[in-house]
Amino acid sequence: MSELFLLSKAQMARISPCFPLSHGVPRVDDRRVVSGIIYVIRNGLQWKDAPKAYGPHKTLYNRFVRWSALGVFDRIFQNLASQGPKPDRIMIDSTHLKAHRTAASLLKKGGSPRRIGRTKGGLNSKLHAVTDQDGRPVALLLTEGQMSDHTGAKILYPTLPDAEALIADKGYDSDEFRDALHAKGIEPCIPSKSNRTVSIPYDVSLYRQRSKIEIMFGRLKDWRRIAMRYDRCAHTFFSAICLAATVIFWL
Repeated sequence: MSELFLLSKAQMARISPCFPLSHGVPRVDDRRVVSGIIYVIRNGLQWKDAPKAYGPHKTLYNRFVRWSALGVFDRIFQNLASQGPKPDRIMIDSTHLKAHRTAASLLKKGGSPRRIGRTKGGLNSKLHAVTDQDGRPVALLLTEGQMSDHTGAKILYPTLPDAEALIADKGYDSDEFRDALHAKGIEPCIPSKSNRTVSIPYDVSLYRQRSKIEIMFGRLKDWRRIAMRYDRCAHTFFSAICLAATVIFWL
């Protein structure tokens, strides 16, 4: 187990309050199982290929699917992100995550949405994110790949933390979004689109810090089951994203 990933006791103490209570037969060691789930997602393995040191692979898979449906990993991310310091500046952006053909198969009529769309790049999902000034995610949203950045920003708007400024690219340039930010006391740092009659000035030096959110997306995509989506269910894929964001940025 020394050569494999293992959460520390301090890290487990921070996330264990979000675990559901055990009923009846005591659960298998949470630390070992959650570490095994992280190992599989980070390395892009099939569940059956998980190292034996983590225990039966069916235990890892069943725990991940069951806790994903309960929103456990989403709550862990939200809980730890909310404990961070109040950001002076925030950033918003999105990225596409390619979907493997198996992720879009066997679509059931009337089932929950898969959050998979078709764009010029093929089948994919879109991850929208809000980060603090250090590039640590504080809010995440998974949508179909064809959803516009502006629509995603509308959905994320209620979750925006109080900040002095918001940095975004020109895909978020609209009078509606700018007015909404001003209503929250947030100064937009957004370049104007080319079709604006009169360009709106912005802080160029501040805008250069937007690279931090691009770096954040790159670090998430280093986890192979994030860069390529194999999960059919949107909630399991989003749980994997929340788990990766938690381990990389908040633990």
